[in-house]
Amino acid sequence: MLGLKLETDPRWVNIVETNIEEILTDHAYCEQKAATNAISIMISYPYHTDLVEEMVKLAKEELSHFEMVHQKIKERGLNLGFERKDEYVGELYKFMRKGYRKEIVLIDRLLFGAMIEARSCERFKLLSEQINDEDLKVFYRDLMISEATHYTLFIGFARKYGSHVEDIDKRWQEWLTFEADLVKKFGKRETIHG
Repeated sequence: MLGLKLETDPRWVNIVETNIEEILTDHAYCEQKAATNAISIMISYPYHTDLVEEMVKLAKEELSHFEMVHQKIKERGLNLGFERKDEYVGELYKFMRKGYRKEIVLIDRLLFGAMIEARSCERFKLLSEQINDEDLKVFYRDLMISEATHYTLFIGFARKYGSHVEDIDKRWQEWLTFEADLVKKFGKRETIHG
């Protein structure tokens, strides 16, 4: 369903298990950034009423996920810590077209969101199947389903608002190819995308 061209090496889970505090802190900030991204899209495209409505819902959901992750951190007697730089997302951001007409920029902003949600979904699935912590297995299974829904939401809006501008499936394949090459550099740290 996700179409990712390169799967995460399952040994990434072993890396994650060496530092649960780090993965949970990084995950919390990923949720915060996802909420911020939804708010930014809503502010940039206020004339697409349905997009605004869905981004409001998404921002709320992402913040509730932040709260859920923060609760897991507290339950374990750990600390949230400071925000981490997400180099994977930074590299994806560079692939986004900027400075074009608004329709083109919107397409890539939506595909950027879809890409992050797709990779997060894939990583959450891996955690839900392979991590030795039973509580986190269940936790990541539930979140994996949400990420898949978010991926679908972003792709759907890209098709709705971009199909008259360009071939969205062709552009999505370009994103997938770029991301497959990019992700080879990651999966070596105890972070969601690292």
